[in-house]
Amino acid sequence: MDGAGVDGRGVVVTGGGNGIGRAIATRMAAGGARVVVNDLDAGAAAEVAAVIGGVAVPGDAATEAGVAALVEAATAELGTIDIFFANAGIGGGGGLLETTEAQWARALEVNVLAHVRAARLLVPGWVERGGGRFVVTASAAGLLTQIGSAPYSVTKHAAVAFAEWLAVTYGDDGVVAQCLCPQGVRTQMLDSTGVMRDMISHDGELEPEQVAEVVWDALHDDRFLILPHEKVRDYYSFKAASTDRWLGGMRKLKRRVDAARG
Repeated sequence: MDGAGVDGRGVVVTGGGNGIGRAIATRMAAGGARVVVNDLDAGAAAEVAAVIGGVAVPGDAATEAGVAALVEAATAELGTIDIFFANAGIGGGGGLLETTEAQWARALEVNVLAHVRAARLLVPGWVERGGGRFVVTASAAGLLTQIGSAPYSVTKHAAVAFAEWLAVTYGDDGVVAQCLCPQGVRTQMLDSTGVMRDMISHDGELEPEQVAEVVWDALHDDRFLILPHEKVRDYYSFKAASTDRWLGGMRKLKRRVDAARG
């Protein structure tokens, strides 16, 4: 597939220093895009930018000031931001009772409000000129759930909902909103999941580069849900059609996880 829709476009990737973000930034640059790499880790952002011929703009893209600085710097560098990959995200936190207020607040900031704040700055200009693309990296947990982590599950559901809202509200104005919902991907976040890894990777672990290739294809057909693990579509359909049976199955999985944890 050619890069006719990406070649020469201005692209920003948050969380672009590692994992899925790095792979997306690399794939977009290979397709001819002019790429700004954002990450909290300034060294990682600089390394990726140097490898792909992009520009590093490190910083915290979750805060209001941070995302404003990113958009301003990226616009100065690129002229226009045509595609924004709201990819940065965090795990963290446990169940409802042991998760602190600070953990909830940070998960909401990074996994939800970062998207809202970026869209607030970008979408009006896209509507005015009749085009733009906003790609949210959520998770299969945003369509299903995440056993063991209330903040991750709740905020990833919210990320999917926000992307849906953008698609409904601005789709007729030329703004394309898409939502990436991978399952098991070989990243630092997956490495930190412990006994949950087998469940998350039940349908196989993908390399970040494989996910980026699925994203590349999705840019050319504008599909809303980008599902590197196709089995997630079946689970999502079953959840909608038989919610109580699905919840029963998830409780069974939780019992297995609890037993593995001892």
